[in-house]
Amino acid sequence: MSERPMQTMDGARLLADGSPAMTPDALLDRLTAEGIAHHTVEHPPVFTVEEARALRGQLAGSHCKNLFLRNKKGGMWLVTVEEERRVDLKDLGERLGAGRFSFGSPDRLMLYLGVVPGSVTPLALVNDVTGAVTFAIDSVLLEGGPLNVHPLTNDRTTAIAPRDLLRFCEATGHGVQVLTFHE
Repeated sequence: MSERPMQTMDGARLLADGSPAMTPDALLDRLTAEGIAHHTVEHPPVFTVEEARALRGQLAGSHCKNLFLRNKKGGMWLVTVEEERRVDLKDLGERLGAGRFSFGSPDRLMLYLGVVPGSVTPLALVNDVTGAVTFAIDSVLLEGGPLNVHPLTNDRTTAIAPRDLLRFCEATGHGVQVLTFHE
């Protein structure tokens, strides 16, 4: 299969199974329909943790850094960690039994998660209908208040309880590997 996302006549990009990616508004509607409490704020687009930190003001809860990774065999992982966490990709690959990691391409990111760089989020697992992406999350993020993540676009931030994020991942057919980092 090509790593280039296909497009519809109106320019919408298609996922690996040929379906269109979910929109942010449809995602928020799905969260509501599944009984998952959430609160979303709009802001100028942010592409890095530093930009998000400068714009977020006083959003309560944990803030995340999301890594879309692949290994030499083409396996893909979405890893969500606390925003200040330094991640050694070699160590992470060994811990997850994946071998050597590199960052996934923007085309692969769009094809499997339906988002562009800067908008990577665990909520994008809703677009991985083929189950090709393995999800792992930092244990620290599961211990506190709400998690602040993008709802498929980097001009909004959605707060969601950790237990609800796990429930949402399960509803998308994705298991969750919990990572414990030792300082």
